[in-house]
Amino acid sequence: MKQRTWPSKSDGQPRFTAFPFAKKQTRPTKNPSIFHFQVSPSSSSSSKSIQYHHDFSQLPYDVLLKIAANFTLPNLRAASLVCKSWCDALRPLREAMLFLRWGKRFKHGRGGVKPNLTKALDSFLKGAARGSTLALVDAGLVYWEMGRREEGIALYRKAAELGDLAAQCNLGISLLQANPSDHEEALKWLFKASVAGHVRAQYQLALSLHKGHGLNSNLQESAKWYLRAAEGGYVRAMYNTALCYSVGEGLMQSHKLARKWMKRAADRGHSKAQLEHGLSLFSEGEMMKAVVYLELASRAGQAAADPVKNVILQQMSTSSRDRVMLLANNWRALPSSR
Repeated sequence: MKQRTWPSKSDGQPRFTAFPFAKKQTRPTKNPSIFHFQVSPSSSSSSKSIQYHHDFSQLPYDVLLKIAANFTLPNLRAASLVCKSWCDALRPLREAMLFLRWGKRFKHGRGGVKPNLTKALDSFLKGAARGSTLALVDAGLVYWEMGRREEGIALYRKAAELGDLAAQCNLGISLLQANPSDHEEALKWLFKASVAGHVRAQYQLALSLHKGHGLNSNLQESAKWYLRAAEGGYVRAMYNTALCYSVGEGLMQSHKLARKWMKRAADRGHSKAQLEHGLSLFSEGEMMKAVVYLELASRAGQAAADPVKNVILQQMSTSSRDRVMLLANNWRALPSSR
């Protein structure tokens, strides 16, 4: 079917144009139907000043949909206000957001509906059919959870090629876990998402390089991506960064920086970090703080925290023990990427 553009041509001129941008100039283009300009003489010299008038409304539908495929609902609403042509063109993606919302409700049992993975998948696929990469990623995840891995990878790949960072990350992880695995392509997608700032991809890339996947794997490169992901708020990367600093693996050895990242991971709920930080505090004589972290680690399943915690508690008064338990009960993890 022939791809139509908009708006309709009634008098050879576009009916709708984008909002003008003040004091913004760009280079002229050879396509006069999209950029119109006029030349006016300068009052101070013989040079001429050029004024540009942009008409983004004549972008073909398929181009605009590819540009907006990764947009969330707020971004779609904002883009739809640019002009009537964009509003009309983005209608499928706005509809996709509705199907995406219902898919999440069916998947997680929210909004008064019972969990139903089949209905969730159906909603996600309807959203994906309207061009949303967000729906493609969720549909791919459901396929993966159902054991239909090839179908999941196919959807991840489609969204990844449209520039969705989560899809690129998921595709990379899926290719590593596939049978047979494809380490080279997996690292390509993980690296692509990592350089764009996706913290989970940065962590997974570091982990893959740490395990020796890829021809250029090395500990320095792995530690660099651990640190990038840690700075982006990824709690698992914080813990691994602390270990790298602690033993000098890929990073210059620094007990001060190791302690800093271990505490950050512990404060965000990483149970192993809570155990390690609790033991560190115990060795420094910070008994009250140590027992709080050890109690949190113990509650999270770190049995190794119990012996040291019990020794400290036996040396405390009843009021101090009550205070420690109160602190542990009221503790809340700081926000993190994951």
